[in-house]
Amino acid sequence: MKKLLIKNGIVVDPFTDTQVKRDIYIENGLIKDVKNETAGAKDINIINADNLFVLPGLIDMHVHLREPGFEYKETIKTGMEAAIAGGFTSICCMPNSNPVNDCKEVNSFIINKAKSFDLCNVFTIGAISRGNEGLNLANIGDLKNSGAVAISDDGMPVEDSSLMARALLYAKTFGMPVISHSEDIKLRGKGVMNEGIISHTLGLNGIPSVAEEIAIFRDIKLAEYFGASLHIAHVSTKGSVELIKMAKNNGINITFETCPHYFSITEESLLSYNTNAKMNPPLRPQEDVNAIKNALREGLFDVIASDHAPHSEDEKNTTLDEAPFGIIGLETSLALTLGLYHEKYLSMIDIANLMSYNPAKILKLQNRGAIINGNAGDITIINPEKEWTYKKENIKSLSKNSPFINKSFKGAAMYAIINGKIFKL
Repeated sequence: MKKLLIKNGIVVDPFTDTQVKRDIYIENGLIKDVKNETAGAKDINIINADNLFVLPGLIDMHVHLREPGFEYKETIKTGMEAAIAGGFTSICCMPNSNPVNDCKEVNSFIINKAKSFDLCNVFTIGAISRGNEGLNLANIGDLKNSGAVAISDDGMPVEDSSLMARALLYAKTFGMPVISHSEDIKLRGKGVMNEGIISHTLGLNGIPSVAEEIAIFRDIKLAEYFGASLHIAHVSTKGSVELIKMAKNNGINITFETCPHYFSITEESLLSYNTNAKMNPPLRPQEDVNAIKNALREGLFDVIASDHAPHSEDEKNTTLDEAPFGIIGLETSLALTLGLYHEKYLSMIDIANLMSYNPAKILKLQNRGAIINGNAGDITIINPEKEWTYKKENIKSLSKNSPFINKSFKGAAMYAIINGKIFKL
């Protein structure tokens, strides 16, 4: 039997809202009562987690793995390796591959290939529409039955409100959330960065903040009207935060996510024409960054996710107009979030909620997100004081498109334990 004892760690459990120094025992991939452990037995692996924080395994519910079809950007295997390096035990991949994950055949391919590597847990998010074209619904029942945990057309908004309404109703029938890339694509137009003084200074087309906010408002009203489960991805503006407050105050069944780059850097990162800082939604001014940070402190957000979006160096090595949107984030997500811990915006319990418990709850990932007996032995052990530098040569992702290369961080995962299997980082 495979046995693991994690000793002396500060166990952070969002399920019980506790942070207590105690031991954790894992046997055959499951968390068990520590009393079952036989002290001194030779067949037990022991990790001394003294002065370290022990969290339920981190879950990133917004990742682009690119396979099938774009393996030159990222493969399922390299994406899983990047996830583990960042302390994640589970990731959820978006459907905009080629072919799009809009049917059971593609969905099953991703799930089975991920299982063959015995690395982290991979859960799939199926497409809302066939081919992510926003015209006809995908077969949501087939996606659900073949293992998808949610549906989304992430990367593209669902412009047709009628189609979005039907997606919400069908997903409600199957007990799945709809994850929305909320954006008015006509308002975005040919924009490549936030619309404002800097975009005008650089002579670039801008993306106005209302392109996000108008679409979020529509999605909130649809979810309220149909009583469906909706998750809004990658929130980036102060105006969107006000809409979150409205939805929360009205008790609407919606959850909200932001990404580390939206509370860590601003649109000024593009002053040097750095295409690795080009993403959608775009980086915003400091006022929006402050609003996101304050909303996190107030508990308005449910999830922090990376929106890990790999692109090759050749694709990014061009003008800001031509470069694709997106940055990688699996290996920096935790460290950037720990920055808010050091700034006193978030507690370790908050981080466990935002990066483990809530994603598991929203996606109904059974037996994950909390450190309780019978749950999967998924654990992330964190040293918030570890100092390190994010170097290009050490990146596990196949792509290197990050604006944080050469940035020094304080805080990192030391171990990722996945179904009882130990990955020392």
